[in-house]
Amino acid sequence: MGARIQTTVDMHAHISHLLTHKERLDRTFPALADPTRRAILARLERKDGASISELAKPFAIRPPCVLKHLNVLADAGPVARSKCGRTVTVRLQPRPMREALEWLRRYERFRSGGFDRLTAYDERKEADAPRKRR
Repeated sequence: MGARIQTTVDMHAHISHLLTHKERLDRTFPALADPTRRAILARLERKDGASISELAKPFAIRPPCVLKHLNVLADAGPVARSKCGRTVTVRLQPRPMREALEWLRRYERFRSGGFDRLTAYDERKEADAPRKRR
């Protein structure tokens, strides 16, 4: 079992290294879409490195399910695993998250402009609406 985990750890590290920027984004966003995976990332953000069993503790799912979530995160790149003896430690990897944020920031001007236009429209409609009599 230990050799299998080490092989999986090595494979995920190798795959993540070979991915292009677009491929990493294509994997990062779906990985972040799941609330369990986001909770795992939040735990890792608070604690630099955790074992798989530590990460599995607060969830109402079995460790094999947590391992599947970790595989998705490792394939996407936000986490990396290392093995020391029998313990597999999971750590955050900033690059994929940074790339996703940079990609989102390119579209921020549309979001803020859209809200400004929506607010202006709402204010116009409110001003044009006949006032109710009391």
